[in-house]
Amino acid sequence: MSRLDSAIRRLQAQRACLDMAADLIRGLPGPVLEIGLGNGRTYDHLRSILPDRVIYVFDRRIDAHPDCVPPEDRLFVGDILETLPEALRRLGARAALAHVDIGDGDAVATRALVGRLAAPLAAIMAGGGTVVSDQPVPAGGWRVRELPEGVRGGRYHMYLCG
Repeated sequence: MSRLDSAIRRLQAQRACLDMAADLIRGLPGPVLEIGLGNGRTYDHLRSILPDRVIYVFDRRIDAHPDCVPPEDRLFVGDILETLPEALRRLGARAALAHVDIGDGDAVATRALVGRLAAPLAAIMAGGGTVVSDQPVPAGGWRVRELPEGVRGGRYHMYLCG
């Protein structure tokens, strides 16, 4: 499979998982977290499928298209291991949905970061909330959610927060 075909399949899986997650959290209060803004495509998609939700964005630095940068009061810039606990203190609400896409091309470093992120992420998630991630998230007490039809296991990951 070419790298282009792989990228297309990854983006299709990402969209299918986010669309399913939006349906799963319809009756659950709480904000949405976009962890890893990147160029802002996923944030933009979340705004379109969840127009009534407050979406908080986390990234080390902002490199997104100007139309895809959230308002300053919904943006946490810096090391995720510091900004996520800060968000828990500041927001006063547990998140209904978190999308985690923080890979940087180094698979070993990405897995290690996601492993360190699991505990603070679990602390900020609402019971019954959903985590969607491009990497497995080893948080205790979470159940693996079934992926949408057409999404191959291992391509994307979904969890029900307990």
